[in-house]
Amino acid sequence: MTPPLVASIPTYAPLARRLLEATGWDPCPVERRAFSDGETYQRLEVDVRGRDVVLVAGTPDESSTLLAYDLACALARYGARRLTWVLPYFGCQTMERAARPGEVVTAKTRARLLSTVPPTPLGTRFLLLDLHAAGIPFYFADDVTAFHLYAKDLALASARAFAAGDDLVLAAPDAGRAKWVQSLADDLGCPFAFAAKRRLGDGRTRVLGHDGEVAGKVVVIYDDMIRTGSTLLGAAEAFRAAGAARCYAVATHLVLPGDACERLLASELLDGIAGTDSHPRAELARERGAVVRSVAGLFAAWLTARPDGLLAAQPDAGGSALRPAGARTSAARSALGGAADPEGLAQADGQRARHSVEEHPLPGAEGGEA
Repeated sequence: MTPPLVASIPTYAPLARRLLEATGWDPCPVERRAFSDGETYQRLEVDVRGRDVVLVAGTPDESSTLLAYDLACALARYGARRLTWVLPYFGCQTMERAARPGEVVTAKTRARLLSTVPPTPLGTRFLLLDLHAAGIPFYFADDVTAFHLYAKDLALASARAFAAGDDLVLAAPDAGRAKWVQSLADDLGCPFAFAAKRRLGDGRTRVLGHDGEVAGKVVVIYDDMIRTGSTLLGAAEAFRAAGAARCYAVATHLVLPGDACERLLASELLDGIAGTDSHPRAELARERGAVVRSVAGLFAAWLTARPDGLLAAQPDAGGSALRPAGARTSAARSALGGAADPEGLAQADGQRARHSVEEHPLPGAEGGEA
């Protein structure tokens, strides 16, 4: 059996390594060179013809988006049998609608761009994670398939760990996330609270108060992503003023631009932060003391369990069996540490099929609006 290949862009090499360790699949190294004019050269170092390929690449910025798109196009053009694009963080997802005349709905234009990757014999799939707006998968074109996965179990694990057996209240930083956070609170069997805020314009907000009894309890504030953390700190301040014993923050995407990571971790309002490795900045957060759980297992479970998706391996002429998960770990790390591109783990899996957006829970991914 021939196992799938796993490819990535440099900023997602750590997550790709963890996916390799979870599956035992093969790495697909990519040679990369940066030119003085800012352009990037990429070359596949293995033959991908007839192989299922998984590309691990989020789109946190324009550079990453284009680098990943170029690589995805090459994987398809050089003969990948199926392409599955693991997209842990979909950039511009908060720009999913036009609130004012003339605004560009960037989430939609990016989805349309990614949908133009050349077709492969078995089609192209996109695996999206904890989107800010549940309708974003519908922005992808009709000839690709977009799936929305949820890191719910990781968030619950972080909340339980922070509570450490003490009375827990799960809170939303604003009313906009209240429905989803209340669902998480129900799963935890704990009370729910949310902070009320007012938008002041120019991107500024002010927390007015909160709803829910938090005195003497551990408050864990959940949001889909943490960027500057201003709303988060405002909510923590309100809960502290109401007598919360401790306050923590849990999010799927640790975006944390600029000095946000240092500022939040140094704040006396928060006792800790937890998130996942869906965004490259999570590695910095981990170094600074945040708790970071990997989404590699979630994606691995989906990819190996789907009856119509990637199987553990695909048949080859010799009929050899796939090695147990982790059996290829040393080879994977060696490929990732190659001189040409130490971060250049590349593996792709292409599938372009009839468009359908998954609306029910998937293996390793629980339903609900994120």
